[in-house]
This record gives sequence, C-alpha cells and structure tokens, in this order.
Amino acid sequence: MSVERSFPGPLEVVTALLDATNLHDLEALMACFAPDYRLEMPAHPDRSFRGVEQVRRNWSMFFTSIPDLSARILAAFESGPEVWSEWEMTGTRNDGSRHEMRGVMIFTVSEGLIRACRFYLEPVERGTGDIDRAVRSASLGGPS
Repeated sequence: MSVERSFPGPLEVVTALLDATNLHDLEALMACFAPDYRLEMPAHPDRSFRGVEQVRRNWSMFFTSIPDLSARILAAFESGPEVWSEWEMTGTRNDGSRHEMRGVMIFTVSEGLIRACRFYLEPVERGTGDIDRAVRSASLGGPS
C-alpha cells in the first residue's frame, strides 16, 4: 500500500512566502524553497543563482537593512506548477531612505516547494524623466 503525500498548491506556497516576508520570519521563508532552488533574472543575467544559501544571505540582508519591510501581491495567477505574481515591496532603510520595488515574479512550485523563479522586480524610479526620455535612452543608448 502506497501512501500519497499531500502538498499545498503553488499559490498557497507563494502566499506562505508572502506571509513569512511580512513576519520577517527567515526560517519560515527558507522553508518555502527547494534546496536546489534556481533564480533567473532575465534583465540582469549575471545576478542569477542556484541554491538556498544565497536566498538566506539575500533575505537576511533585507530584514536587517529594511526593518519595516512589507510586501503585497497585487495580482496572481496560478497555471499548473507556475504562479505569475505582481509584487510590491516597501519600507525604510536603516539610513532613512525609502525602499520601493515593484514587478513580476514567476514561480515554479512542485511538492510544496518553490523550485525556480524568474525575477523581474526592480527598484521604483521617481523623477527620472518622462516616456520620451526613456524611449530615447533605450533606442539610442546612454543616460535616460
């Protein structure tokens, strides 16, 4: 007789990650990730990594440097093992400056653990110019 294990669904796992983030509970956050977790940053490929030790280092720094860090999922959609989610993270850094990131994270979840993420969160830029300046910079290169 085989025993079937029941695992939380992908969106439940991502919600647990959100909850752990808002509680600043590093161990609960770490429990969301598979040991061979892979993060891909398509817009910054040199920042991609594999393994949970980097996750621990990253989140330890966030929790220490941004003591009031909070996160929200603005929208989410579950499709098979993937969760497409739009996030907002805000807080105040120890030096008093504002921390604000927004963007999309696409998680791959199986057996109740986050196996991979395609990460598109970026710092929010304010006062950096209008759309014409941004298009000019993207099409011609150079400062925006």
